[in-house]
Amino acid sequence: MELQEIEQKLKETRDELFGILTGLSGDRLNQQKDLNSWSISQVCQHLFKTEELYVVAIKRGLKSKEDSFIENKSVEFLLDRSQKLEAPDIAKPTDEFLEHEEIIEKLNNSRQKLLELLNTVEDESVLSRRHFIHPVFKEMLLIDWLKSLYLHEQRHINQIHEIIDRLK
Repeated sequence: MELQEIEQKLKETRDELFGILTGLSGDRLNQQKDLNSWSISQVCQHLFKTEELYVVAIKRGLKSKEDSFIENKSVEFLLDRSQKLEAPDIAKPTDEFLEHEEIIEKLNNSRQKLLELLNTVEDESVLSRRHFIHPVFKEMLLIDWLKSLYLHEQRHINQIHEIIDRLK
């Protein structure tokens, strides 16, 4: 998969997320079913925190001068919500009440940081030759980090749909 294709998937996924968030009030965005469940706002916090962490990881991976000889990882299982994954503490949301505009702004900021980083990549093949350690997938090529980012967001879009259905 080429970088341009991944960027298109990232855009489509983010547009879908924004479409879901449109028209949801602060109360609705921050409503939790129970203390063990995330609100829509918290899911979005997790998404922009994760994206910012990905930017840091990809930057570190790009600094390496040695080619990686590891296989591409299959990251599609991220879409399977029956497989529970625990977010690392650094990517967990807070209980902070966020309004719609603030959520959109933070999501836009994290995406802008990612796109700025990708615009600095002169030879996109480097993304398939460098790796960095991922908390779930371990050694992972940078191109697979990017693929997993939009799949991760799609996973949480499905979670947001579940939250909306539960709160009806």
